[in-house]
Amino acid sequence: MTHSGSSQITGVLLAAGAGTRLGRGPKALLPFRGRTLVEVLAETLYDGGCREVVVVLGAEAANIQKNTDLDRYTVVENADWAKGMAGSFRTGIEAANPNNSILVALVDQPGLTPTAVSRLLGAHRPGRITAAAYPDDAGHLKRRHPLIIDVGLREQAAEAAKGDTGARSFLKAHPGLVDLVDCSDLCSGEDLDTKDQLHLLEA
Repeated sequence: MTHSGSSQITGVLLAAGAGTRLGRGPKALLPFRGRTLVEVLAETLYDGGCREVVVVLGAEAANIQKNTDLDRYTVVENADWAKGMAGSFRTGIEAANPNNSILVALVDQPGLTPTAVSRLLGAHRPGRITAAAYPDDAGHLKRRHPLIIDVGLREQAAEAAKGDTGARSFLKAHPGLVDLVDCSDLCSGEDLDTKDQLHLLEA
């Protein structure tokens, strides 16, 4: 699959959290479609057209590696995962092929589909940031994950990441660079954060 622009895309799957609010251990290991959430989502990025996939682990990394099959992917560990998403974001960017743009996805979005990933890749333009978006109750598109950060913006985005925000501070500082792509017809875009959302795993 070829994409616009010269760079290929590396999928970076952030899967380092402990899942404290959910209380079921790391979300990466939650059972989903007969496997685990991290296995299914890594495959989703790959099937959607990402040239390579980097999986960033943190909480219970050894346990996750023992109980999953992630051999097709580059698996890296963020030892400082407890300090927030920024460290995992930077770890993932550093592990990705330096010539590639990156697509950042979260392990707690079980509804993500290869078709949605493919739509984002197809919409991406050089020098831009391309984000999945979902309409709010008023019909306004709201930026969510996954998002593609162009190869030329990777370093700046990594440097701007602080605490638990990942790319958010960089995106807020450069709103004019962000292209929103409505993916609501393909998936829900909901994050799995609380027990009342466990139904997302039954889809």
